[in-house]
Amino acid sequence: MTDLDTRVARPHAPLLRRAAPALLGYAAVRALGLLVLVVWSAARGKSAHTLLTARWDSLWYTRVAELGYGYQVRLPNGDVHSNLAFFPLLPWLERLGHAVTPLSYADAGFVVSLLASLAAAAGIFAVADRVYGPRVGVCAVLLWAVLPVGVVQSMAYSESLFTALAAWALYAVLTGRWLSAGTLAALAGLTRPVGMAVVAAVWTAAVVSFVRERGTRHTPGAHHDEHTPDAHAATHASTPGAHSDTHAPGPGAPAAPAPGALVSRGAPAPAPGASVIPRAPLWRRALALLIAPLGAAGYVLWVGHRTGTGPLGYLDVQAGWRNGFDGGYAFARFVGDKFTSFPSALAGLGLIIGVALLIWLYVTGVRGRQPVALLVYTGVVLALALCASSYFGSKPRLLMPAFPVLLPLAGALARLRVPRSALVVAGLAVAAAVYGAFWLNGSGPP
Repeated sequence: MTDLDTRVARPHAPLLRRAAPALLGYAAVRALGLLVLVVWSAARGKSAHTLLTARWDSLWYTRVAELGYGYQVRLPNGDVHSNLAFFPLLPWLERLGHAVTPLSYADAGFVVSLLASLAAAAGIFAVADRVYGPRVGVCAVLLWAVLPVGVVQSMAYSESLFTALAAWALYAVLTGRWLSAGTLAALAGLTRPVGMAVVAAVWTAAVVSFVRERGTRHTPGAHHDEHTPDAHAATHASTPGAHSDTHAPGPGAPAAPAPGALVSRGAPAPAPGASVIPRAPLWRRALALLIAPLGAAGYVLWVGHRTGTGPLGYLDVQAGWRNGFDGGYAFARFVGDKFTSFPSALAGLGLIIGVALLIWLYVTGVRGRQPVALLVYTGVVLALALCASSYFGSKPRLLMPAFPVLLPLAGALARLRVPRSALVVAGLAVAAAVYGAFWLNGSGPP
């Protein structure tokens, strides 16, 4: 028996057991961040608890949970800030937590975010493990944990909840669990406006599967049923606990590179057959297409009905917050204005480098043949974050759900020796903890 046969035949640990190192590392990073925040806030005479649960958007979510929709603030310049801008899933969970526990609405939101952040870490691991293997999965989770604005993952905000739903929806797509993918996409659509990114990923993956299946059916000599070796391997790989290196490419799929090879510079090689979605009945995929947009569409239509402004009334609500989509014009002007003086020019240069890095990482994912669902999801999240005319200080946290852009970096980190990669992560964790404490005690998120 060859070494490859041994590796394929050996039973693999269940997914959550494989994810345990990633979750433990994630919890350690977040604990460090919270500890530094508590010490820093106490030194400045502030409450870390208040910063995490009762400032900025946390207050708006809590007010929705406690009093429902209908509250608004009219600013001196005429802008109207309505709580209809905030999607309902997090407030619903806060209300549920308050009803079944002694927690306040704000504390319930904090607990939801803590649990959701762990679920998000597990989902990120599941996606990266499916595509690249467990070592890259661990590194991807740790990189997401040490993002400079990673402290938001522990706030009573909706970023962690949305990322958890998005990650597991993408994993459901990659493993052919279409009804789960559609349901999770619908819930993501009830969490944040960017939920349309998850819907787009589910739709695109389903359409691609239809096209590939139709093409295979009409290719002379091609067979695509569950009795073929390729379909059997894909089905085995999709079962709980199956490891991604057991995947086999489907008919017509490009030959996969050898494990550990680079598809393009800086990109880890996908596991053989990682982009092959296990076959599922047509009706399940069709039903997923119908379910996926129900959350976002339902809330947007409800807002339009409530405000009496028609199906697109939610856009008017966002306009009251000066949020809109202008293709990046306002952001470009914001960056350009930084070059009017020397000190601020450094910040402008940093912003340009940051955007260029995001684009490069995304292109690396494209060249590295990431599954189409990941590429579509990431592309929509990046476009909505970078091309919206929203408050520019929000953009780093709005980019946080775009975790697939971290996969090329995770691949590079995974290729390092363990002591060196641990040292890199530890250094980034300390820097993120200090920056998070400084940020929340200063300008903080909007």
